[in-house]
Amino acid sequence: MTTFPLVLGLDTFGDVTDDEDGRPLSHAQTIRNLVEEGVLADQVGVDYFGIGEHHTGDFPLSAADVVLGAIAARTTRIRLGSAVTVLSSDDPVRVFQRYSTLNAISSGRAEVILGRGSSIDSFPLFGYDLADYETLFEEKSHLFAELLKGGPVTWRGTTRAALTDQDVVPHVEGPPFPAWIGVGGSPQSVIRAARHGFSLMLAIIGGPPARFAPFSELFQRALEKFGRPALPVGVHSPGHVAATDEQALEEFWPHYLDVFGRVGKARGFAMPTKESFLRETGPHGALYVGSPETVARKIVTNLKLLGATRFDLKYAMGGLSHKALMTNIELYGTDVIPRVRDLM
Repeated sequence: MTTFPLVLGLDTFGDVTDDEDGRPLSHAQTIRNLVEEGVLADQVGVDYFGIGEHHTGDFPLSAADVVLGAIAARTTRIRLGSAVTVLSSDDPVRVFQRYSTLNAISSGRAEVILGRGSSIDSFPLFGYDLADYETLFEEKSHLFAELLKGGPVTWRGTTRAALTDQDVVPHVEGPPFPAWIGVGGSPQSVIRAARHGFSLMLAIIGGPPARFAPFSELFQRALEKFGRPALPVGVHSPGHVAATDEQALEEFWPHYLDVFGRVGKARGFAMPTKESFLRETGPHGALYVGSPETVARKIVTNLKLLGATRFDLKYAMGGLSHKALMTNIELYGTDVIPRVRDLM
């Protein structure tokens, strides 16, 4: 039986943070702070630091790979990548080139998590029709899988120009950088990940994590069906770590209510209530909010439940201060990660 190393990472969407007086920072300062957060994550022992692509005023990280390059230049150990890259509205060749460049800058520490895009702002921005949502992702993920093989690429589809024996640079030193498919609830995406040989990242942002266990099982069955070797399963979920459970809940709740309230209004989700929030932060919910011990125990429980060997905490939430995020990162690296490793 193949075993994979335990990986404990942090993800962010570059949420706009507030200053100590509760005033939103500029996009530029938010990005500069994000570089400092990535550097701290490296210093305190976090395994992975991921930045998710978004194109809105609340999440101004439209060029995550540039920020990751800045972090790479100031770190030596931590792996760096996306969380996720919206492949449907991008060119797979350019995504490959950007992350192979990051891989060169970081001496082989790059990864990429690809997604169809739960946040669809990039579709109108770059001139794509949402009616082509499925076709775009299927064709582009296939092309990306071909690019990862290395060597000249020949590919034909309907969503971009064909490639014939095309050399794509820069070449990657050694094996290809790891690539994952982010899945939020689509069995078809699980099967696609297995068919193309991508690892599986389960994006669990609400409801009981246990409902994703069948996806892990489906992934393993699909890998066997396609004759592929075993590949790791990861989990991405939101949360916040503070010194005590009470402090973490008090800090996180008002910003969670604000952000998810606005997102819910735009997408037709139910407005969060204090009751629903406490249910999500409880033992059977999707939020990892609490003291290092509380968060560590919940991570261990769900990694075992889901057959996963990687957990990425989506640590930022719009409106939290940079200071609170830095404390979160330090506690996650120095207290949560060692506790998870002990418990596992």
